[in-house]
Amino acid sequence: MAKRPDPELRAVEAQVALTLTVDDFEAAARDMLPEMVFDYYAGGSGEEWTLRENTRAYGRWVIRPRVLVDVSNVEPMTTVLGQELPFPILLAPTAFQRMAHRDGELATAHGAASLGAIMVVSTIATVSLEDLAATGVRRWFQLYVLKDRGLTAALVKRAHAAGYEAIVLTVDTPLLGRRLRDERNSFALPPGIGLANLEGSGLPESSGSGLFSFFLERHDAALTWDDVAWLRSLSPLPLVLKGIVTAEDTRLAVDAGVDAIVVSNHGGRQLDGAPATLDVLPEVVEAAEGRIEVLLDGGIRRGSDVFKALALGARATLVGRPYLWGLAVNGADGVRQVLEIIRDDLMLTMALAGRPAIVDIDRSAVAPAPAARERGEEP
Repeated sequence: MAKRPDPELRAVEAQVALTLTVDDFEAAARDMLPEMVFDYYAGGSGEEWTLRENTRAYGRWVIRPRVLVDVSNVEPMTTVLGQELPFPILLAPTAFQRMAHRDGELATAHGAASLGAIMVVSTIATVSLEDLAATGVRRWFQLYVLKDRGLTAALVKRAHAAGYEAIVLTVDTPLLGRRLRDERNSFALPPGIGLANLEGSGLPESSGSGLFSFFLERHDAALTWDDVAWLRSLSPLPLVLKGIVTAEDTRLAVDAGVDAIVVSNHGGRQLDGAPATLDVLPEVVEAAEGRIEVLLDGGIRRGSDVFKALALGARATLVGRPYLWGLAVNGADGVRQVLEIIRDDLMLTMALAGRPAIVDIDRSAVAPAPAARERGEEP
């Protein structure tokens, strides 16, 4: 007699069968994750206005399709920092992934590696830099500068020694934004989960958010542009600044000699009231003047979003929450499935828009949405 399938496995298979979009994966993850964990991943700061604007911004642009173009071969390949990518989507750094799945960042790494995607690994990951390197995933390291500058320097040197291909300095987090969901849930790491790259330590005890207390205690709020040269001296790896949303800071980044920037508002998790990343992308691209590469994250849920970001000047994009939902629902396979959904939708959008290669996606491919103009929201 055939063995009856495990009920938990059947439930997962049923969820996956219904996951055709990123939103489907999010709904499934909401059903599977504890409330505190889902809220930590899904939430933003303050009233979450910026969080909502990140996704709404894509509706302020329409795609201008061209016809009678040979799209029998659509090619999403591109390069970032001279590194070839099979498609212009990287995995943004997200913390505490073992809350979503028992294998955490290891599962994400395997999912990313199966498609040749680059994974940006968080300083406050729950798996060590070295263990992730052993998976063979293509990888960059996201850095928070700590008050302990010696430990900060050691992290950079560990990343270099472990074969990471870039350092991504997060610059929009001198303090942690006030995340009300985390405060209401008294956010803390579940037992057995720690900060693998910081001696396995956990978060401080707190009546509110343990992560907020961690940043107060250990993150260096005195970091300035003067410290960029010091960071560059720690390794020969390319340096990327993540968290730029203005022309002024773009020009300072160029002057500081960084290699790329990520237009980011931390997924709406820092300054509530900051602009949507897509809205400021044209300003940043213009200020960069082609001297450094510009990437973007925030609000991307489908391939057409990626298309619009590329049309407005982004070299590539990063996604965070979408792959976390895949991780929660189906581990490494879920991460791969989410990336495939966004990649395949990008390729379909490229074909239907008559832009068969990434280099064909330029500013002429999009226009402000008529409804946005009528509401006075023209980008």
